[in-house]
Amino acid sequence: MKNIVKGVLLASVLISQQALALTLTEARQQGRVGETLSGFIAPVKQDKETLALVKSINEARSENYQKLADSNNISANQVAELAGQKLVARAQAGEYVRGINGQWMRK
Repeated sequence: MKNIVKGVLLASVLISQQALALTLTEARQQGRVGETLSGFIAPVKQDKETLALVKSINEARSENYQKLADSNNISANQVAELAGQKLVARAQAGEYVRGINGQWMRK
């Protein structure tokens, strides 16, 4: 079951990002957003455009996490935490990630 959750999780996160992939990629590359261990992105910069992107991406992720949780009889928080670990690990060099201490760092 764990492998199923991982596979579905990664697929759903990628699908949710594809709708805004270019924008999300640009925001990451520009240091405007970063991944967190919670499974959601957070703004590094606080401008209107970045905040709107963060809200949109996180809403889509939340919906996907809930669907995965429902289909695997686990909590949405468990799905989000698993996704967060994977997304932080997959962040590209130069992108921001928020550490367990709550501080931003560049990979």
